[in-house]
Amino acid sequence: MTHNAIEFKGIITYPITPFTHTGGIDVAKLEQLIEQLLQTGSNAIAPLGSTGESAYLNDEEWTLVASTCINKIANRVPVIVGISELTTQNAIKRARIAEDVGADAIMVLPASYWKLCDDEIFQHYASIAEAVSLPVMVYNNPATSGIDMSPELIVNMFNSIDNITMVKESSGDIQRMHKIRMLSNNELPFYNGCNPLALEAFAAGATGWCTAAPNLISTWPLKLYQACEAGDIHLARELFYHQLPILEFILKGGLPSTIKAGLTNNGFDVGAPRKPVFPLHDTQIIKLEHLLEKLNRANFTQ
Repeated sequence: MTHNAIEFKGIITYPITPFTHTGGIDVAKLEQLIEQLLQTGSNAIAPLGSTGESAYLNDEEWTLVASTCINKIANRVPVIVGISELTTQNAIKRARIAEDVGADAIMVLPASYWKLCDDEIFQHYASIAEAVSLPVMVYNNPATSGIDMSPELIVNMFNSIDNITMVKESSGDIQRMHKIRMLSNNELPFYNGCNPLALEAFAAGATGWCTAAPNLISTWPLKLYQACEAGDIHLARELFYHQLPILEFILKGGLPSTIKAGLTNNGFDVGAPRKPVFPLHDTQIIKLEHLLEKLNRANFTQ
């Protein structure tokens, strides 16, 4: 099986989707945010994931966010557009939009009301992959999608579907990354999607780390990746454990809520999450402020 040669490495950052106070997409703020992420060293940008509240956007809004990000990035780094739809038909529709507006790849998270069997999941991915020429990142995140794909299924899809070229593993189980590596004979690039596993994932051979953390903590994730690439385990540990409290807070507090609260705390108001998601309550905001202040004082990496 021949796979697309494009490979994405390093820190793949998820931007939030800024909203105006009347509820629309704040295009100007989105462009500002994208520029900030590029200036702080993101190796790729992945709009329209769970951090970007993709599930709460209509088709027009979704297309606006995708095209705004791609136009602003202007080929400076690769763009991986997130797609998560209940039906294969809608997923194909958005995959084609992503391709039309210039995405470099798509990241597909299957979402389900009914429990899907492996054959149904396989066909979902095969149909999307057949509809576009873009590389496809398989995204396994059972906590948000309700679907848990085994390493065996993921590697089978990699071996059988031409433009499935990579996987983001977010179950929080480091052994799955090792198993994906073993079952694919180390041919399937895998990416960590669980913030608190970043150090272990790089040690396991992860090609990159998909994270929203650079929205709040600038170059800290990139410095960790660079230390791991250089084989400086002592520095990598130090960098990781300094940022770990914030990585854990982001995970537990919910990505849109925590990232938007942190950006507001940093003087960049991007609006509240869309209902039914609540903003952080005051005690959580205070805790986040303290965590950010503590990390800022540990400025040896900045």
